[in-house]
Amino acid sequence: MIYLDNAATSFPKPPEVIQAVRDTLETIGGNPGRSGHAGAVAGGKIMERCREKAAEYLGVERPEQVIFCLNCTDALNMAIRGTLHEGDEVIVSHGEHNAVMRPLMGYHDAGKITLRILPPDENGLLSPDAVREAITGKTALCVLCHASNVTGVIQPARQIAAACHSLGVPLLLDAAQTAGTEDIAAVGADMIALPGHKGLLGPMGTGLLCLRHGMLPRPLREGGTGSASDSLRQPAMLPDRLESGTANLPGIAGLEAGIDFVSRHGGAIREYEHALARRLREGLQNIPRVMVYGAEQAPRTAVVSFNLPGMDSGEAADALARQQIALRGGLHCAPSIHAWLGTTQTGAVRASLGPFNTEKDVDALLLAAQKISRGENE
Repeated sequence: MIYLDNAATSFPKPPEVIQAVRDTLETIGGNPGRSGHAGAVAGGKIMERCREKAAEYLGVERPEQVIFCLNCTDALNMAIRGTLHEGDEVIVSHGEHNAVMRPLMGYHDAGKITLRILPPDENGLLSPDAVREAITGKTALCVLCHASNVTGVIQPARQIAAACHSLGVPLLLDAAQTAGTEDIAAVGADMIALPGHKGLLGPMGTGLLCLRHGMLPRPLREGGTGSASDSLRQPAMLPDRLESGTANLPGIAGLEAGIDFVSRHGGAIREYEHALARRLREGLQNIPRVMVYGAEQAPRTAVVSFNLPGMDSGEAADALARQQIALRGGLHCAPSIHAWLGTTQTGAVRASLGPFNTEKDVDALLLAAQKISRGENE
């Protein structure tokens, strides 16, 4: 199988990630923070190391401001639900994932918040000036999808963060598609939600919420933390305030190994993936009647979305799967982007490159797309 669905989850994982998960399951029989025996202490050290490495990699002031989450959706919900109050106004870009839009729309439909969705320019980019002009005295939060999981277009997040900060509004950055390849630390966002299982190359079931100094969301979940057990109230200190219940220790061990990997190779990974994406984009554009999405002028991740002539994206993705090419068709949990592209009815086929893909993989997809476009479906 040729795997081209890295925007959903990266695969394969580096060998050291797999080994870290295996070692934790085989050698550590303790629940971090819950006991004082050797296994529990060893597990706690893994969590501490991973937190420290994530803080350094992502430019977070203190390790305790890095919160372990179930995934990026969990981190986004934690930030959104823990920050907003009734009567608040929220500004979002047009390209938000349902992980952002569904909790916000729930609040909006209940009459608890006002939601302002800002349109992009012709290249799919949100203007920092438009953000600044949209902010009012009631604006409590701006949420920005750093890069679209459909077009790959990367927003000018650093300039948008500066626009928000000039008027005292915090920025929540959804870095689901940029963690591990783009310089997230340089953005200056107040909260960053990211998955561990995509660009950071860790296991599924891992994610992080990174908090700038002064950001202190209310807990999404409350319960046992292994600390202050004499109190019936949730601890106020980070990270315990936001981390209740048993942690995914094998996943966190794998995430630590993934962070080590991208810390060593991140720049090279980015350039390599972008070269593969250019090869794919150019090849698709040379196939008659194939539609490729995403403005050439905009910076992008290694995501290439397209449609084959006369086919629904799901049908095209299935046809490619029969040729052992794994990618994704549909709306990608981002219906607003598809409404903007005009692909709500068809969706799009998305190929997303990773560090372990090759030019041979790209050429196999191009050959398969050519055959299907000519009606040779098998």
